[in-house]
Amino acid sequence: MGHDMAKVVTEIPREKQPRRSTEKPSAWELGGLSWLQLGKRLWTAMDSEHDDTFGRSAELAYYFFLAVFPGLLFLMTILGLVAGSHPEFRTTLLQYVSRSLPPEAWGVVQTTLKQTTNAAGGWKLVLSLLGALWSASAGISALMTVMSFAYHVKDRRSFWKSRLIIAPLLTIGLAALMMTALGIVLFGNAAATWAGAHGLGGAAVLAWKILQWPVALFFVVLSFAALYYWAPDVEQQKWYWITPGSLIGVGLWVLASAAFRVYLAHFDSYSATYGSLGAVIVLMLWFYITALALLIGAECNAAIEHAAAEHGRADAKLRGEKEAPAA
Repeated sequence: MGHDMAKVVTEIPREKQPRRSTEKPSAWELGGLSWLQLGKRLWTAMDSEHDDTFGRSAELAYYFFLAVFPGLLFLMTILGLVAGSHPEFRTTLLQYVSRSLPPEAWGVVQTTLKQTTNAAGGWKLVLSLLGALWSASAGISALMTVMSFAYHVKDRRSFWKSRLIIAPLLTIGLAALMMTALGIVLFGNAAATWAGAHGLGGAAVLAWKILQWPVALFFVVLSFAALYYWAPDVEQQKWYWITPGSLIGVGLWVLASAAFRVYLAHFDSYSATYGSLGAVIVLMLWFYITALALLIGAECNAAIEHAAAEHGRADAKLRGEKEAPAA
């Protein structure tokens, strides 16, 4: 599916500069760039005809819209198997998700999820689970294709490798990481209180209640980092737990989603303009914001690696290269 998106003409790699350095400095050295230089490169790349980050974000928003309901059904089914005797866990989780989404968007998601869940049972549930995983991974597959554009390469992985292995595994892994983050936020205080009542010191309980938020945020950043590492069709030299791109992507996503929610609370005119379609429009806009934040983070990491190669790093790639000389 992802390969049917906008056709890409990849750049022919520019003539390689002498690259002899095999040191692997921190990604936070920005490939030898200052933050201002990185910002200028990032904007130039995003606004270019090749990367077209804003246009590709709209493409991804469409794929995310098609994948969100199967993805939520997949998560709810897994939750039902894991915590079948505790339906309050699923209820609490849905309540938290409802706070994260714009109200109109959540209404669309909730209605569709209830109708789909009520229609599934027995073998239909198993088939629905497999179908949900397949459909949800379609959004990740599209994201894999688009993230390769940031490195100016074309995704040439075979269908069975990208669509049948990498995309489903990434979908499951990302779901696990996001569920962990949500679990920490939802039940961190309750777990700390229980531990305090069973012998854990008061200082440790207080410390956990404070640290649970950065720990949850770490899992979200880790989700972005995993996408940036495995999604593009390039050879990555080193795993970084936190990259500038993942931190920037998560930060932009959180801030933009919060700002969008505030805007809808005070200046919402979509319902008046589009009627019953207003909720769908809001959901699509939120997916656009999510896709844009993801792609900006990917462009940031790519710009840093390209700059590192231009400064003589043999383990970094120039534009259009899938593999560095020192790989």
